[in-house]
Amino acid sequence: MENNWSNEAFKGEVASGFHGKVGWASPSNIALVKYWGKKGKQIPQNPSISFALSECRTETFVTFEKSGSFGFSFFFEGQKEPAFGAKIEKFLVENQAFFPFINQLHLKVESRNTFPHSSGIASSASSMSAFVMCLLDIENQLIGKDIDLQKASYFSRLASGSAARSVYPKMALWGATNCYKGSSDEFAVSLENDIHPVFKTYRNSILIVSGETKAVSSRAGHALMEGNPYASARYAQAYDKIKSLLTALQSGDLDTFINITESEALQLHALMMCSNPSFILMKPNTLQIIEAVRDFRNETQIPLCFTLDAGPNVHLLYPENEAEKVENFIRNELVTCCNQGCWIADHVGDGPQKLL
Repeated sequence: MENNWSNEAFKGEVASGFHGKVGWASPSNIALVKYWGKKGKQIPQNPSISFALSECRTETFVTFEKSGSFGFSFFFEGQKEPAFGAKIEKFLVENQAFFPFINQLHLKVESRNTFPHSSGIASSASSMSAFVMCLLDIENQLIGKDIDLQKASYFSRLASGSAARSVYPKMALWGATNCYKGSSDEFAVSLENDIHPVFKTYRNSILIVSGETKAVSSRAGHALMEGNPYASARYAQAYDKIKSLLTALQSGDLDTFINITESEALQLHALMMCSNPSFILMKPNTLQIIEAVRDFRNETQIPLCFTLDAGPNVHLLYPENEAEKVENFIRNELVTCCNQGCWIADHVGDGPQKLL
């Protein structure tokens, strides 16, 4: 796959006066079966499945012009952001064999998130996939082709693992598994055409328990899995859960969906607590929300469930036809557990969108 894309790369002389501006919005995503542990060059230890979000996305604009050599600047919400700019520049340098035309361009990258910066929502998936979409847009102005989403997923993965899943609408699977034809460790695949209609309009309300910086980065957390005593059993179990979840997604089996989704969320945090050094990223209010959600589900029989990212915030997942009841529950009982009462009403989204 690498050789094919390298051969397709534009390697000629960029025309004098070549310039313009491209813009893409790409969503964050929330994993149901988690990606936690990697090997080699951003290869997952087990497959993962995620929902693409709609409201939580990164909007990125890249202004480009012909230059005598490579030039680069990065701005986040109008301010220079050297740390993240360095991450993008490193990605470009490492992959210049696939994008040799960048050595003839100056790039000005401007990025912003639609969700609060202090919300604790991971933005690397949305930001890096949005940037890759912009990069491929520029390339395609040189070679005259449409963007290949599989290619976008491949390079998004190299930039940030979970970004591989953000280039597709609705739901995506990343990681090779015998139970889904065409699945790969190198790129994600779309599940949009293989899921029951109930999941295509699913709601995701994000309860912001804390906006503090995480005690451990996702990169460090993945590395800690190498010495985790439960890693092998976790990876094996994840393959089994992928098979069961794919079946549930196709049939609309909400009970199985709930069981797997909540089990995965809690196992993710259990693995962090069993690492060395260990980390506890849940907060007291996280546990209070989880208990309240389970009580609410038992009392009302509404198929509401929770999942967590690698932090304290809680994602509530539920069918669209239950939105009014669940949102009233959030306002009446859960909002006091949120940092400054902050929560985000989101839903399953349609993937990246071209802005310019």
